[in-house]
Amino acid sequence: MKILAITNQKGGVGKTTTSVNLAACLATLGQRVLLIDLDPQGNATTGCGIFKKEALPSVYQILLGAATLEQATIKTEFGFDVIPANRELAGAEVELIDVGQRERRLKEALDGQAYDFVLIDCPPALNLLTVNALAAAQAVMIPMQCEYYALEGLTDLVTTLRKVRANLNPALEIEGLLRTMYNSQSTLNQQVSAELESHFSGKVYRTVIPRNVRLAEAPSYGKPVIAFDKTSKGALSYLALAEEMLERIGGAPRQQEVAA
Repeated sequence: MKILAITNQKGGVGKTTTSVNLAACLATLGQRVLLIDLDPQGNATTGCGIFKKEALPSVYQILLGAATLEQATIKTEFGFDVIPANRELAGAEVELIDVGQRERRLKEALDGQAYDFVLIDCPPALNLLTVNALAAAQAVMIPMQCEYYALEGLTDLVTTLRKVRANLNPALEIEGLLRTMYNSQSTLNQQVSAELESHFSGKVYRTVIPRNVRLAEAPSYGKPVIAFDKTSKGALSYLALAEEMLERIGGAPRQQEVAA
């Protein structure tokens, strides 16, 4: 089971878009996938067509020990499972203050699961929720825009990962850096992309996610883009990313149709 935390302290870089669409594309390739929404905004939940106010129990109850992972799991029509989140998750940090091993609550809940991939959509902050994700994960995927400030944020995130390795999860590593919202006509995008490949050789995914209208529209329909418009550039890019991930770990994709 591969557990990936999809994280970046910077907001608006495509974490949730990546989490939902990568889950759908991996499922399309025959993988057993669990998507965990660990952001109180619950955007990954609604992006999968789930009404977050009605999604109970949620990841909040799992972290507090009031529900098991199995009890909170929702099967989607897109071939993957979801652990939903809603606004009450924002209070989890305060409620977990006096709980023993509070940084490992998610890890404990995932023990014994039989998925091929677990994708964790993290909030855009280095709080206890993100620490739970980093403690549970084997590796981190970092979506980022090819802009100047993204490089500064990446430096901070790498520092945080070092601290988590030292104190909580020695095996944690960077799985890869994913270039999102990429504009091939932008000189700045090209320059930052080249700098990433230079400094993080072997860690930058070949696949690049372009700016794409259909990719932006799909969440409003409660669907991953591959179920919304499977011929769009966004769908094809995330499918290519899923294939690249399987290639990296030596997994053979088993093609199957996703629900339309």
